[in-house]
Amino acid sequence: MTSFLPESMTVIEIASPGGPEVLVPAKRRVVPPGRGEVLIRVVAAGINRPDVLQRQGGYPPPKGVTDIPGLEVSGLVVALGPETSGLRVGDEVCALVAGGGYAEYCPAPVGQCLPVPTSLSMVEAAALPETCFTVWANVVDRAGIKPGESLLVHGGASGIGTTAIQMARILGARVFVTAGSDEKCKACEALGAEKAINYRTEDFVAVLKQYTDGRGVDIILDMVGGDYIARNIDLLAFDGRLVFIAFLKGVRTEANFLPIMLKRLTITGSTLRPRPVEEKAAIAKSLRRFIWPQIEANRIKPVIQATFPLTQASEAHRLMESGAHIGKIVLET
Repeated sequence: MTSFLPESMTVIEIASPGGPEVLVPAKRRVVPPGRGEVLIRVVAAGINRPDVLQRQGGYPPPKGVTDIPGLEVSGLVVALGPETSGLRVGDEVCALVAGGGYAEYCPAPVGQCLPVPTSLSMVEAAALPETCFTVWANVVDRAGIKPGESLLVHGGASGIGTTAIQMARILGARVFVTAGSDEKCKACEALGAEKAINYRTEDFVAVLKQYTDGRGVDIILDMVGGDYIARNIDLLAFDGRLVFIAFLKGVRTEANFLPIMLKRLTITGSTLRPRPVEEKAAIAKSLRRFIWPQIEANRIKPVIQATFPLTQASEAHRLMESGAHIGKIVLET
């Protein structure tokens, strides 16, 4: 089943590894959806840190995935691939994809599609998949967060951070964050963080040890790495869990591993993009059951810093790399 499809579409290509200027508009053929896929006419596409890494040449797409960047979209289903059920042409969806989001049309596995919440615009819906899937997979599936536990989120003002604050609060956790300015700290606390620490002016380990009467925190969601690794281990409470989702300050450090034994710590992490479609579909089912009703009730809402036309993807990347944004940056077609 299809609606009318043009032969070509505008996409954003990475001309060569480099700075934001290497993102250039181009024309590509519209490819019909494959088995178990839908084709989405993209209305909006979220920008994420992995897109920047791919543009710089440090995060190539998995084998068989398009070289067009973009990991999340919202839009209208315009075609169904073979053996595809559960959606119809005309449905409004947002979807997690392994690539191809910076385009006017994007295929997506049907299991990775979720309905656009009625409480949100298409732009807001485009900011949901990558962050919601990532937070659920790591904070819930891997860390096993429980009501009453405490979660520290590094990069609390990022897209991941603003989502993690809201989701963890809904799940009954106490949330602490680090952020790079007083303005960002205030924004995080407005979203529900109990305590936000400006890492440029304060030592988050010392502040949170004092704040928790020396106990520490149960879970740390870390996208920083580097010298944060040893500090995270120091801050974790007994039976604490350290979950890595990125390493902005590097993958290597020197750390004392004895506290891991003494405090029975768990160190884990994950990447989302290369995981099998079946695993991502399972996360989508959990999100639809537990998180989508909260979004519909306006208890969780994506934070949008700015939107840009698709053809100005380079400007959007410049904003992301500046670190001046709070929440998400979105492209509109």
